[in-house]
Amino acid sequence: MPAARESLLDAAFSALANRPWPGVRMVDVAAAAGVSRQTLYNEFGSKEGLSRALVRREADAYLAGVERVLATPAEGRERLTGLAEWTLSAARGNPLVRAMLTGCWGERLPAPTLSAVPSSSAVPAQRRADGPLPSPSDFVTLVRDRTVAALSGPGVTKLELLEIARSAELVVRLSLSCVAAPPGDGSVTDLVRTALPRQLR
Repeated sequence: MPAARESLLDAAFSALANRPWPGVRMVDVAAAAGVSRQTLYNEFGSKEGLSRALVRREADAYLAGVERVLATPAEGRERLTGLAEWTLSAARGNPLVRAMLTGCWGERLPAPTLSAVPSSSAVPAQRRADGPLPSPSDFVTLVRDRTVAALSGPGVTKLELLEIARSAELVVRLSLSCVAAPPGDGSVTDLVRTALPRQLR
């Protein structure tokens, strides 16, 4: 029941704006989503299952945004600049994305273990959520690999591929440093444009 699942995840995310995760009650999440508490447990199994599914959804949304930026018809430098802007915007606007990218969860947020947990769920989406969740270093690798795939094409040399991979990792790490310590003057855009090699496709 995908619609109920999304409504429950939306309700859980909204509840985080009002109270710390330990204070979020399953019965309140179900009521806010307009479904029974049994439906909630059928979908997620437990509060831990709900938290893992919520974190998985936000991780997937961040990575979908990465792919949208990389798919824009622009030169490589501009797409990497857009990637930095998206990463900073997503982390500033979503506490779960910020926690996933930095590893700093805090007591207000759910902090599911990153390793896989045993799953007996009949719901495919929950079985996926019960699998391993990405760590901050996993995100760097995932974004780097997506960038290499998006910016490489016919005629790209091995040396150019290495430069794209290095540039992508630099952009992600620079963006994350701006999440932790926002730049005083200018923006992440200026930092990225200065740091990237001018000959990048």
